[in-house]
Amino acid sequence: MTTKSTSTHMNDGPDYKPDYNMDIVKMFVIATSFWGVVGMAAGVFIALQMAFPVLNIEPYLTFGRLRPLHTSGVIFAFGGNALFATSYYVVQRTCRARLWNDGLARFTFWGYQAFIVMAALGYVLGVTQAKEYAEPEWYADLWLTVVWVAYLLVYMMTIIKRRESHLYVANWFYLAFIITVAVLHLGNNISLPVDIRYDKSYSVAAGVQSAMIQWWYGHNAVGFFLTAGFLGMMYYFVPKRAERPVYSYRLSIVHFWSLIFIYIWAGPHHLHYTALPDWAQTLGMAFSIMLWMPSWGGMINGMMTLSGAWHKLRKDPVLQFMIIALAFYGMSTFEGPLMSIRYVNALSHYTDWTIGHVHSGALGWVGFITFGALYYLVPRLWGRTEMYSLKLVSIHLWVATLGIVFYIAAMWVSGIMQGLMWRSYDEMGFLNYSFVETVVAMHPFYLIRATGGLLYLSGALIMVYNFYRTIKGDVRAGEVDKDGNPREAVNTSRKAAVQTAD
Repeated sequence: MTTKSTSTHMNDGPDYKPDYNMDIVKMFVIATSFWGVVGMAAGVFIALQMAFPVLNIEPYLTFGRLRPLHTSGVIFAFGGNALFATSYYVVQRTCRARLWNDGLARFTFWGYQAFIVMAALGYVLGVTQAKEYAEPEWYADLWLTVVWVAYLLVYMMTIIKRRESHLYVANWFYLAFIITVAVLHLGNNISLPVDIRYDKSYSVAAGVQSAMIQWWYGHNAVGFFLTAGFLGMMYYFVPKRAERPVYSYRLSIVHFWSLIFIYIWAGPHHLHYTALPDWAQTLGMAFSIMLWMPSWGGMINGMMTLSGAWHKLRKDPVLQFMIIALAFYGMSTFEGPLMSIRYVNALSHYTDWTIGHVHSGALGWVGFITFGALYYLVPRLWGRTEMYSLKLVSIHLWVATLGIVFYIAAMWVSGIMQGLMWRSYDEMGFLNYSFVETVVAMHPFYLIRATGGLLYLSGALIMVYNFYRTIKGDVRAGEVDKDGNPREAVNTSRKAAVQTAD
């Protein structure tokens, strides 16, 4: 492993031109695109399995084995690689310093891909811990720990050797995500292997203690992996694309500290009406409701960054991706605290309403802010002036948005109907509907869900094609750029400029 030698002084002057490591960012961008398609395709297939059970193919391609494959594929493979790519890009740009160690950064790439493959093979073979968002067994967990420590080292040391005295807020969110996910991972995965030669292990905690630890981990995987990390993405790419400073830097700091303090306590709302003590359930509910404030503060801060630049939304589909992402962030962070209220949870828990809520955040917030960031990055990384086709970006936007609407609307309606059918009693106190009748009632909504997922996947495939043509250097004839100016027939490479831009 070799380390790029650079001065550690912060006063190199405005003419200093750092030699950034963009190769590692390119690798993570390609991995993000690949795993995104794989994870979304798995999601469409399991949605079809719900509608058509005959598609469950024993033993390896059943819903029970493919569902965690889809979940981890989208969250950790697609989302994780996006966070690696953007964090490595942002920390270099905002600190004006090359990544601390090129070899170690390269190790984080190949090590993380190895973890994804190890986890995926385990799911298909039926080797899991059966913990939400933490299914991989002990050997994969140990390997991920090594990779994550390397990631933390690269990120921290790059910040330490920065040439900017100020640490931009995006780095705060990325750093909180890296450190907290490490703590969550270590705490939730303390287990004892049956034998060092075998893949099976058992958690050291049991019963309600195990459940409490699991949802401390599970909800904060959402809070720090899918929220804090992607907020770091938002705080860099929205101002850059809008060509406006962040609306309120002070609000961003308040947003950061309030979010990370409150989120960590919200896990017990997953355990209403269980053996968990009532005070703990109430604590989780109270902190979940408090999350409305920082979450909407962040959304407003991102939206208001467009002050004086709202006209850009008319012609720039990349910026549209980012602003719609913020809208979904606001919507899902309103819905989540609402569903944490005990009496609402009594209706929503175990129903498809929860599935709809998760996907409004995953597809709308995580997916769209990632797509926006990738569309911003790809031309710059490969030395192009703009994407091959902004029209294809716009088509992706509307196809994916339509897919989200189909998906979450179907799950909201079916989930509430499900909850009401389960709670329906006749005058004698007997259930009005058998469980099988509730499943039959779900069938049309499962078809709509699968259609929504297929549309979203189609959008991702359009994106991959657009990336391919952009990297080749092609420009679609007859298009205009985001400012409405006619585009040249061939892109002019600016590989030299990409190192010093921004």
